[in-house]
Amino acid sequence: MWWRFLKALKSGEHRVAPSTWVAATAAVYYAVSPIDLIPELVLGPLGLADDLGVWSILGVLVLREHHRWQSRLHAA
Repeated sequence: MWWRFLKALKSGEHRVAPSTWVAATAAVYYAVSPIDLIPELVLGPLGLADDLGVWSILGVLVLREHHRWQSRLHAA
C-alpha cells in the first residue's frame, strides 16, 4: 500500500499538505545542520532526544497524509 501511496505522490494524484512539506524540509535541514538544541557532544545519547522528536513529528505528518490518501481511495 505504501508503494501505491508513493506512486500517487509522484504522479500528482495526491497533493501533500503544505504543513507536511514545511515539516519535512525543516526536519531534513535540522538533521544535517551543525546547530543542535541539545548537542550530542555535551549530553551524549540524551542529545538525540531532540532529533528523535523532530523525526517523530515528521512521521506523524506522513502517516496523516497516508490516511488522507486512503480515505480518498475508499470514498471513490
